[in-house]
Parts: sequence; structure tokens; C-alpha cells
Amino acid sequence: MFVSVLELFKVGIGPSSSHTMGPMVAAGRFLDMLRRGAFTPAGLRVQLRGSLAHTGRGHATDRAVILGLSGMTLDAYDADEAEARLARIGAEHTVRPDGLPDLRFDPGADLVFDTGAALPGHANGLEFFATDAEGDVILRQVFYSVGGGFVVTEAELEGGDTDGNTVAEPHPFRRADEMLEMCARTGLSIAELQRANELSRVSRAALHDGLERIWSEMSACIDNGLATGGTLPGGLNIRRRAKALHDGLRAEHGSNQGMPHTPMDWMSAYAMAVNEENAAGGRVVTAPTNGAAGVVPAVIRYWLDHVPAARRDRVPEFLLTAAAIGGLVKRNASISGAECGCQAEVGSAAAMAAAGLAAVLGGSPGQIENAAEIALEHHLGMTCDPVRGLVQVPCIERNGMGAMKAVGAASLALRGDGAHFVPLDAVIETMRQTGRDMSDKYKETSLGGLAVNVPNC
Repeated sequence: MFVSVLELFKVGIGPSSSHTMGPMVAAGRFLDMLRRGAFTPAGLRVQLRGSLAHTGRGHATDRAVILGLSGMTLDAYDADEAEARLARIGAEHTVRPDGLPDLRFDPGADLVFDTGAALPGHANGLEFFATDAEGDVILRQVFYSVGGGFVVTEAELEGGDTDGNTVAEPHPFRRADEMLEMCARTGLSIAELQRANELSRVSRAALHDGLERIWSEMSACIDNGLATGGTLPGGLNIRRRAKALHDGLRAEHGSNQGMPHTPMDWMSAYAMAVNEENAAGGRVVTAPTNGAAGVVPAVIRYWLDHVPAARRDRVPEFLLTAAAIGGLVKRNASISGAECGCQAEVGSAAAMAAAGLAAVLGGSPGQIENAAEIALEHHLGMTCDPVRGLVQVPCIERNGMGAMKAVGAASLALRGDGAHFVPLDAVIETMRQTGRDMSDKYKETSLGGLAVNVPNC
């Protein structure tokens, strides 16, 4: 399965790619099935299973499903329109998607948070039911939200390759060792391998425009977060800190107040700005998920603003390199916190950012792979234990720490020659095994860890 840079970095809304974006996409796909069906539906029901049931309210899964069933899409999301639709559906108990009759749907009764056993395919399961005028089920469909906004049906998951594209890419690496062998044989960089694979699917103009949009949206998200204060929604009364941190750093700039480690504070400000926007339900880019959306843009902004000779026109190289690494992790392990804990989210993001930074700093393929390996290795075992099921504590600060680890990993790798003891493939497999063995309490259910040991009100 080829993972495109344009799929891995998706523009969407917070607070979660797997719990917000994915369910909205799944609801839209279910409507499409109904539009193609030979029957006339009269009502809808939805059951959220596994992690979606445990932390769905904090992650706005209920809102996402309702809006998706109303016909709203991520591309056309409008915050004011969303609130109006939610209010109307709550009062009328009816959704009115285009191309279908009005459908009965009472959010209080027809959207069920089933905290029993998870569905067998993945921790993030959704069961959609369409009913006839008598209330009998005429269509049932299971979707899994597998991380990063990616959604698959039961059949697609069982089939293995969910790409949906039969075109063979010119450099079909499935492992890091294959990627390095191809670089050595062709003389291409990792970014050039990824670019060639992308161009087997999309035009050069579409790839260029897509990469430009990704960084434009990431940069705007940082700027919005740095300009916004106040308190985050959800009931924890967490103050937004990125603006004050950034204002303080700007006040110190050019004075003698700064410390040698001040660049780390800038990175934290950038990363926290993104994840505060995400926690507030703002517009973010999966990188590779919403919960880890701050790491990659923070490292790019750090490189552009604080590293001499950094050039804006090399951001696509950074993103393509990061996507190659993210694709390896997604293909061979997971980028889902509900499946493998936060090692799969912030750990993957740190590996992607470390690789991208090493690339634009002139690293060889071996050094780039080493940077990703170092970053991911030192996130192994990290749990996903959000307090009250909100993508706030410890998620926001964790992105700042992930950005710091990414820069440290890239720097350490560039001090070497690319030779190292532990290969990236071994770390990815270790992450997969660790996630498999990790208790469900620590995989985005808010049943253990900080979620039960920190007062949440």
C-alpha cells in the first residue's frame, strides 16, 4: 500500500484525526452507500465501539458523526454552519443529506457509545445502520478509523491493501532497508524516490499545489495559535500558553536575556500553538495525526526561522522525506494512538520530522534513516492517556517535547556517517509489538495513566 504525502498530511479539523475527522468521513461514505442502494431508507443509527466509545465525547466524535450524516464534509466544513446544523438536528431529530430523503436521527437515542468489547478489526470501530419506515435494519456497515483520518470498511481491512489504486509506483519500497537499497542503486534521495512515486498517481502541478497547500495550512495554524489566548474548551480550564510564550520570546529577542537553550522554547511555542488550535477544534493538518500535528510544522518553522541558509523552496523536500518515513510506520505498524499508544502518534511524528530536517540539512539517506530511527526509538512505550478524553493533557506539551527530540535526533545522526546498530525497520516492528502488548487502558481510552491520576475537574 503506497501512502501519499497528500494523504498523510490532510487538512481537517480538530481535535482528533481518528476520532473526529475519520468518523465524519465514515458517515459520508455511509451516505454514499445509501445513495447507490436499491432501497429507500427512513432512519439511521450509529454505534461507536472501542476507543471511540470511551473518549468519543472528549474528542467530539458525536459531533463529527452527526455533521457527517447531515452531509457536511471536511473540505466544506464551516464552524458557524456546523453549530446551526447541530442545533437543528438536536431539535428536529432529522438529518437532510443531499440526494436522500429526510432521515430520522435522534442524536440522544440513535448515537450509542458502546463501551463493551471493541470490534475485532481495530480499536476505533463504527457501526452504521439504515432502517426502513418500520424501523427494521436494511443496511449495516462497519467502518474502522485507523489513524490520521484514514477510514476503511471491514472488507477493505480484511483485504489488506486499501489504496484503491492499481498503478504500480516506480520505487515500491515497503521497508526502510528497501528504501536505502533503492537510493544506493538509483542515486536518488529519499525525497526523490517519494516524489517519483507520487507522480505515478498525480500530475506534477497537483503535487506542487498540494505540497504548497500543506505548508501554507501548517504555517497558518502556527500563526493562529501564536495569536490566540484564552482558555480551551472541554471543562479542564486549560489556559492557552503558546501566545504568552511567543510574546515573551519576542520581547527577549536581541537582548541579553536569552539562554543557549532558547531555540527549544521557540519550538515548543510553535508546536503548542498548533495543538492548542487542534484542541479548540480549529483547522489543522494531520502530521501524521491531529494529536501529533504540532511536531512536523514546529520543526519546519524552527528550521526556516532559526537555521542559517534555510530556504522556503526546500519545504517540499522536507515533507516528501517525512512522508516516506510516515508511510513506512503506517504500513508496518500504526499511526493510531488507539492501536499502539502515543508512540504511534508523537513518536511517528518525531521520526518524520527528524528525517525531514536531516534531509534539508544535507544528510545522506543513511543519516536520514538513522535520524528517524533515533527519534522513534526514544518514544517506544509511550502511552496515550488523555485526561477526560480531551486532546489537551498531556498532548499539547508532548508535541513540543517531540519536536525537541526530532531536532536532537537529526543533529546526532548528522554527526555520524549513517552507520548505526539498530535499523529503523527493527524499531518500527518493536513499536508494533509494544502496541500489541500494551494494555488497552493506555491506548486512548482514558482508563489509565494520567487520565485517572490527575484531577480532571
